[in-house]
Order: sequence, then structure tokens, then C-alpha cells
Amino acid sequence: MMLDDQRMTLRAELRARRKALGASERIAAANGLAITLDQLADFLVDQRIAGYWAIDGELPLHIVVANLSRRGQRYCLPRITGQRQLSFVEWRSGADLEANRYGIPEPVCTEDDLLPAQAVDIVLLPLLGFDRRGHRIGYGGGYYDASFAFLHERSEAASPLLVGVGYAAQQVDAIQPAAWDVRLDYVATENELIDCWAEAT
Repeated sequence: MMLDDQRMTLRAELRARRKALGASERIAAANGLAITLDQLADFLVDQRIAGYWAIDGELPLHIVVANLSRRGQRYCLPRITGQRQLSFVEWRSGADLEANRYGIPEPVCTEDDLLPAQAVDIVLLPLLGFDRRGHRIGYGGGYYDASFAFLHERSEAASPLLVGVGYAAQQVDAIQPAAWDVRLDYVATENELIDCWAEAT
């Protein structure tokens, strides 16, 4: 089976796995995730934390965002700005949003508000599935891999840190990476913070 076919099958399985989670499990996971992320020392002090607007059952970040605000850190949301390219915009609760071509809310902003991928300190990436070595299955659009392609050849954690966010139930034994995939530095679930570089050794 070709890699694309394998990934299509895996995406369908992982969507079903995530959809099967009950409301109480999702609420508990949002609380657990906030505790897990606070185990990452950089997450407590870095100033620009990029995240996502949760859709389609993704692990919600509202508690995480509230904690960042309380600590005076800046939270950024992605905005599509080119062919498979994301920029980031500082966002506060209540600020205006508009739907992009995929129906995902993005911050309303001017060009001066846009931050390149290199300007954020930590990125919380949504995902459908992950393995402990830092390989991630997303939705197939390639936006994060293209936007952070400058990190592709690294062999240890660099800046910005890439932290996949997902439910523990989204873990799989192994994901065969494509040539363009950019590995995660960490994965944060409701149960644990996984150091992907340590797991790969």
C-alpha cells in the first residue's frame, strides 16, 4: 500500500477514535493538558506561544490560554497567508475572528500584525495521531510542515519548540514519516509530556 493510502486509512481510524471520546473525557483532558504543559519549563516563561482554535473534536486549549494570560504571556493563533504557509497573530479572548477557506476561525488583523513562524517561541500543533518519536499525522494540508520547514534538518530541540497536542488515545505505535514531515520536539497529552528526542535515542 502506498504511503498516501496508508495515511488516508490511518486518518479515518484516528478521526473515529477521537470522535468516540465522551464529553466528560474531553473536559478532563483539557484540565490534564494544562497540567502537562506546565511541566515544560520553557512554556512557563517564553513570551509568544502559538496555538490553534480547536475544531472537530481537537483537544481544547481554553484552560491553557487562560493560564498564559494570567502569567502575562502572549497567545498567538495561525492565519493562512500563502501557499501552505501560516503566519501568527497575537490574540486575546474576545478579539475579532473570521473563518478561513476551511471554516477555521482566524484573527482579524492587518499585515503589520502578522508574525512569521520564526518569531514564535513555542507552537502547540493540533494532530490526528502521533508516535512517541515525534512523528505526527495531521489533516493532509501540509501547512505546518511547510511553515516550519526551516526546522526539518535539526537533530535536537530548537526554536521554536514544536509541541504536538492530542489525547492519549491518539497515540499509535509508529508513523512512517514522509520526506517533508517536520518532527515534533514534544507531545503533550492529558496524561504526560513526551520528550520525542529522548524517545528516539
